[in-house]
Amino acid sequence: MTAERPGRKVAVVLFNLGGPDRPEAVQPFLFNLFNDPAIIGLPALLRWPLAKLISARRAPVAREIYDKLGGGSPLLPNTKRQADVLGAALAGSDAETDWRVFIAMRYWTPRSDETAAEVAAFGPDKVVLLPLYPQYSTTTVASSAADWRRAAAVAGLRAETHTICCYPEEAGFVEAVAARTAEGLRALASHERVRVLFSAHGLPRKVVDGGDPYQWQVERSAAAVTRRLAELDPGWRDLDQVVCYQSRVGPLEWIGPSTDDEVARAGREGVAVVVVPIAFVSEHSETLVELDIEYAELAETEGVPAYHRVPTVDDQKAFIAGLAGLARQAADEGAAVCSAQGERICPASFGRCRDRLSA
Repeated sequence: MTAERPGRKVAVVLFNLGGPDRPEAVQPFLFNLFNDPAIIGLPALLRWPLAKLISARRAPVAREIYDKLGGGSPLLPNTKRQADVLGAALAGSDAETDWRVFIAMRYWTPRSDETAAEVAAFGPDKVVLLPLYPQYSTTTVASSAADWRRAAAVAGLRAETHTICCYPEEAGFVEAVAARTAEGLRALASHERVRVLFSAHGLPRKVVDGGDPYQWQVERSAAAVTRRLAELDPGWRDLDQVVCYQSRVGPLEWIGPSTDDEVARAGREGVAVVVVPIAFVSEHSETLVELDIEYAELAETEGVPAYHRVPTVDDQKAFIAGLAGLARQAADEGAAVCSAQGERICPASFGRCRDRLSA
């Protein structure tokens, strides 16, 4: 907690997915996920029993995943650390503003209702909603924003609110990812051929075809990091790199190529790989289990010469400085909805860009 400061009061709310904190929380966490209309777009009367069925069926496998992490997700403590560092950065940059950073998880605690009540008790002049998703999707940012609006109304929170919808090419984010990728490339410098796999969480193809800009923004992030790597080392100007997607579930067609397929291809071609989480900014099950354990085992099986997974940006100085800049921009310029550039960045063909962010 920070001391009261003179002048205005600004609440920054970090949006994140959330994760079960103990084995018995796994099934209700999954139910909350699949009961989200942004994930399963059925009427509530149909979605509720389907979410019950899916969560019950998937809970045993999910518990095995979280068992490898000590029984629960590390996402909340990791996000709390990011919030603390961000709060310190904001407080140190503006003595006339009382900045307070809060966390709202979408599918597990602390959820929007709890956080909105805390923000209302703080009594801010402005609220900045800052997703820990660099790339915008209707399934992440828009879902969290819609749930926040509902919770804020229940809490009687009427402060002026500004949403940062995305920051796929924000300089601090790009710098932090590039710096960690450079470390991975240097670690494998003895290998003749190295390929960078920029891995992001996947989406069903129909979501993207319906106008969701997520894949386009992920590719923009990877391109920005690749450009920065070329600036850091001229030897990386013709970097062998692929954008790929992980975490496929269910029978639907998902966007690709898939990360596991790319790992297998690298094995066939005798190429070492540096795996870079390009859409995750903090460690959780999809990095610590899927990338570090499952895909590492796949790489060994497929004969990949070397497999190096780059850490997420977490609380790296450049990344936190970038988030602080976004928060100050939103609070000072008063944009109702903004990207890191302060305006819509997606081509008009992505009709669901910023979908449902406005009241």
